Amino acid sequence: MTPPADAVDTAGTGLPLAGDEFAVRFSSTHRGARLARLLVTEQLNAWGIPYGSELSESVALVVAELATNAVTHGRVPGRDFEVRLSRGGVLRIEVSDARGERLPRIAAPSGEEESGRGLRLVAALASAWGTVPRPPSGKTVWAELRFDPAR
Repeated sequence: MTPPADAVDTAGTGLPLAGDEFAVRFSSTHRGARLARLLVTEQLNAWGIPYGSELSESVALVVAELATNAVTHGRVPGRDFEVRLSRGGVLRIEVSDARGERLPRIAAPSGEEESGRGLRLVAALASAWGTVPRPPSGKTVWAELRFDPAR
């Protein structure tokens, strides 16, 4: 699989990482966020987690929310965001952006607001989630979902 032109593998090979890790940089645009979700589901399928499965759908939703937040709240012009997946005892999703001073928080939107519920979805689907600094000035928002690698 060849990544789209605005997706860049962080290992420098032009392809997703082999084995139990996947990492790609995307342009900080809504198109980049959409491509992140699509490539993640491709990678999950390659790992034997089929399209449309409960885990695939949950991971796609978490990636969509975190990538959209990176584009909406973490964007710095000219800087990409990165999506990284790793699998082991849990499936770990990491989305890194360039705005370390803008930490995510779970909002309490009114019933009439159209946004502000993404992190509530992430918290509901993930067994754990949080943030870590990403030097020099960014942050990584991570979420972990339990799965049985033997299945």
